[in-house]
Amino acid sequence: MTVTTREFDAARYLKNEKMMAMYLETVLEEGTTAEFIQALNTVARAKGMSELAEKTGIGRESLYKTLSSEKPRFDTILKIISALGLSLSINAKDAVA
Repeated sequence: MTVTTREFDAARYLKNEKMMAMYLETVLEEGTTAEFIQALNTVARAKGMSELAEKTGIGRESLYKTLSSEKPRFDTILKIISALGLSLSINAKDAVA
């Protein structure tokens, strides 16, 4: 008997903004910049690139290129995060004793 498998895609499991935010927060805290951009790409696909393109005013193809780039513009990243219904915040690191 042959077993058929498909490649894992986290986008299928990100059902709401809370899950998306938790995923991005974890990658931002524990991963590299490249991994964060990849995670943002995953969240964007989960939300829907067409919907995101409409909300950001950025063409769908441009979104794919931006989220595949190693160094996307920070203002574009902020625009995408906002269009996803999320926000970015900065907190002080806990002091090391």
